[in-house]
Amino acid sequence: MSRKTAREVAMMLTYEKIFGCDDTYKDVLEKSGISDETSDADINYAASIVAGVQENIDEIDLQIELNSNGWKISRMSKVDLSILRNSAYEILYDTRMDDSISVNEAIELAKIYCDEQAPKFINGVLGGIIRSKFKDS
Repeated sequence: MSRKTAREVAMMLTYEKIFGCDDTYKDVLEKSGISDETSDADINYAASIVAGVQENIDEIDLQIELNSNGWKISRMSKVDLSILRNSAYEILYDTRMDDSISVNEAIELAKIYCDEQAPKFINGVLGGIIRSKFKDS
């Protein structure tokens, strides 16, 4: 399995958390039909993203709202929001992750799972978070 697939499953797990579901990585693989071979490293990576989002959700959501040009979290598509939360977590808290990789992966997920305006919206929000991060440091 790849990091790309781990991020895809992490997005699905983060999405499910919005609705109070506690599926596992393997549950999501079964439901989604993803047939990639699982590795412990990828399962742990996805779990760390989901846990990191849950632990820092207030700050992550604040950063998303501050950089979304007036869009409230409650008005956003839940899939868009899940992608944004995971990538924002990587940008704000995962110092091992290159910001541009996280943004690129988020845009690729949006191209698959969201409407045609979502990749541009997600790119803009995440770009704003990155600029804010560097302005604040």
